[in-house]
Order: sequence, then C-alpha cells, then structure tokens
Amino acid sequence: MWMARALELAREAESHGEVPVGAVLVRQDRILAEGWNRPISRCDPTAHAEIEALRAGGLALGNYRLPDVILYVTLEPCVMCMGALIHARIRRLVYGAADPRQGAAGSVLSLHQADFLNHRLEVTGGVLAQPCAALLKDFFLRRR
Repeated sequence: MWMARALELAREAESHGEVPVGAVLVRQDRILAEGWNRPISRCDPTAHAEIEALRAGGLALGNYRLPDVILYVTLEPCVMCMGALIHARIRRLVYGAADPRQGAAGSVLSLHQADFLNHRLEVTGGVLAQPCAALLKDFFLRRR
C-alpha cells in the first residue's frame, strides 16, 4: 500500500522531468510526509525524494529526529540519503528497486551496518521491485 503511493509520487517526479523516485514517511500507520525527486527543478543536488520526505517529516513533527518512522522509497537510497536516514533515526527503510551502481543499503555499500555509526535501521528491499525498476528503466530509455 505505501510503496504503491511512493510509485505515484515517482510518476509525479517524472511528470516534472525529474528521475522518477518517490518516497513516503509512515508513522503509526499513517502518512507523515511525502517527497519526490526535485534536484533539477529546485537546482539542489540534495533534493532527492528521501531528503524531501525527511524535511517535510521533520517540519510535521517539529523535530529533526524521526524515531518510530518507516520510509518507503522506490529506489535503494544513495550514500547521501542513507546518511540522512541514519541521522534522522529512521526505524526502518523499505525500498523497491535495487541500485547496483550507487545503492548504499546493500547493493554497493551497506552503510546502515557500518560499525562507526551509533544508529541501526532495519532494511527491507525488493518491495514492488519490478514496477519500481520498470519505471526507471522506461524513463532512461526515453531520455536516450
């Protein structure tokens, strides 16, 4: 259910010419915040879907820490986004498509398991992986 919403947000990103990635923050079985990729439109290299959702979630809770929150995102997070999830104290990450080139939640790097960090989050990958991956693949095929 939540990943399906993240896919809708990914399509929203695509409609704005952005790489189609969407993210949903869930707390107590309700949507706390959402985000989609906006680095191009915001001229901001940090405006990934996960960061957009974290910013909105922090404002909604009035806190930069987001304990007991689950993030659903259509693409495995990069190093920057995994770092932000760890600093925000997200409890769990659920992602759709693996990113074999830049994924920091198990594909290339497992940042969430780094010994030097003081927070660990649960990671579940592959949820609705096929439609998440297909959306990205189709987007890049059309761009070439």
